[in-house]
Amino acid sequence: MIPRYTRFQRGFTLVESIMVIVITGVVAGMVAVFIQGPVRGYFDAARRAELSDEADTALRRIGRDLRGALPNSLRVTSSGGVQFLEFIPAVDGGRYRLDTAGGSCFIAGCTSLTSVGSLITADDTYKDDWLVIFNYYNNAGNDCGTALPSAYCGQNRALITGSTEAGTADVLSFASTRFQPPGGSPGRRFQVVQAPVSYVCDPGSGLLTRRTGYGFVAAQPTTTGGVTLADAVSGCAFAYQPGVLARLGLVSLRLTLSEAGESVTLYHEVHVDNAP
Repeated sequence: MIPRYTRFQRGFTLVESIMVIVITGVVAGMVAVFIQGPVRGYFDAARRAELSDEADTALRRIGRDLRGALPNSLRVTSSGGVQFLEFIPAVDGGRYRLDTAGGSCFIAGCTSLTSVGSLITADDTYKDDWLVIFNYYNNAGNDCGTALPSAYCGQNRALITGSTEAGTADVLSFASTRFQPPGGSPGRRFQVVQAPVSYVCDPGSGLLTRRTGYGFVAAQPTTTGGVTLADAVSGCAFAYQPGVLARLGLVSLRLTLSEAGESVTLYHEVHVDNAP
């Protein structure tokens, strides 16, 4: 006799289990057909947003650097499909006096320059930086002519060996230098700058880099490398329109990033001061 407590116990048969599995698979397949599009669209949108953010951050970084560039120091070239954008970063500037040793800086040479007004807050603030007067030319023609003084060539540049904070008339010292042009800056202006910087865009390696630490070179260098700002680079274009001297120039930047079949292209323009 079957015990009372087991008489009404039932289970699934093998056929019933297989039917449930088949029906579940059919339902899952139908659901997948409807949701795969939205899911794929979500991941595509997220990828495009990530590429756009990376490109925008890189272009804004370049633009911020260029706005502080030494006037007439920008130059653009390309080599082997790689784009190079070079400039000299300016960290300070002011006006100089001619009634002291400054008057001889453009005639026989001088070893110091006195500022009009306070420039530094402590002695040797700008030691090992560079003093530049009337940067008229970026030496794009590789001629280094004295009539077109260029900080890249060195006719109007001197390494600062010391500086003295003297209230309203600070003194910048350097090795004996005869600055060009002979008349100096019409506005008696000077800038304190650091070593040049290059942005290198190489679609072949897929990298946009910022290169520093190579010093002043008369001809624009075409060496790759540096700190990576963006990867997945598939295209780029740099252009510089200097415009009229003593007015603003225009730098245009175009950057394309690509990943997993998605491409994003951003365009950015930067106005730069060209008044030496």
